[in-house]
Amino acid sequence: MPIDDSRATPQADFSLLMPVYAGDDAAQLRLAYESSVETQTLRPAELVIVQDGPVGERLKQELARIEMVCPIPVRVERLDTNQGLSLALNYGLDACSFPVIARMDADDVSVPERFARQWELIEHGFDLVGTGMAEFEHDPNVIGTRRIPPVGSQRIRDHARTHNPFNHPTMMYRLAALDRVGRYERFGKMEDYWLGVRLINSGARVENIADPLVLYRVGGGAFARRGGFAEARTEIRLQRELLRMGFVTRAQFLRNVVMKGMYRLFPAWLKRILFRGLVSGGLPGDKR
Repeated sequence: MPIDDSRATPQADFSLLMPVYAGDDAAQLRLAYESSVETQTLRPAELVIVQDGPVGERLKQELARIEMVCPIPVRVERLDTNQGLSLALNYGLDACSFPVIARMDADDVSVPERFARQWELIEHGFDLVGTGMAEFEHDPNVIGTRRIPPVGSQRIRDHARTHNPFNHPTMMYRLAALDRVGRYERFGKMEDYWLGVRLINSGARVENIADPLVLYRVGGGAFARRGGFAEARTEIRLQRELLRMGFVTRAQFLRNVVMKGMYRLFPAWLKRILFRGLVSGGLPGDKR
């Protein structure tokens, strides 16, 4: 039976959306769930999990356990085949009952005051609120690089012309704002950057909290996944879209294509140095 402690911990009218796929780990999923529901000082009103295609037995068991013990209503949407992150999130958005939705990955950790602090800004009229992140590899108590996003609408817009201004796993947003721009669109591993730019360009009110309210799990292959010819092509495609919509000037477009395209082709060890030394405010790219 679910744990009935709803009276002890306040809730707010937002949904928590968490995609899960075969590459996730059951123990990490449990930690992500517990940190985003059970230990939050302000809980979501519901949990929506999108199972993106078939998963192994251990993940099945953990999902069943969550459905049994979760102190808030929980819905697991099971997709027959793996659709990828963008489509899985769009399925999840349709399943959410509330007009505000918080993102969570199945291998990250939310700090206890995360949702309380984001919800305060949502109540002040913001359409999208992100936060900082702190990286860890195995133990969330051992923190590495901090990814500090820009704060303030003008700084966010300026930053977006060269880098992703939002840390995707930290987002809390209004569904109406996403509906106005067409929700998630497939864009390689840059669907979050593309979504953020479209929201900014639409006039949505956006903000970041600089503090790292999400602990972001990184593995040894994280920087290798940020590179290669496919990622370079996606980068160029994104820059063309930014130029087409007037978000960047032609000079900014050329600079970005050269600098960011080259970065995508660098070896992983060099990207690690450059990313952590120069641009830890956030390059686009999801873990899967």
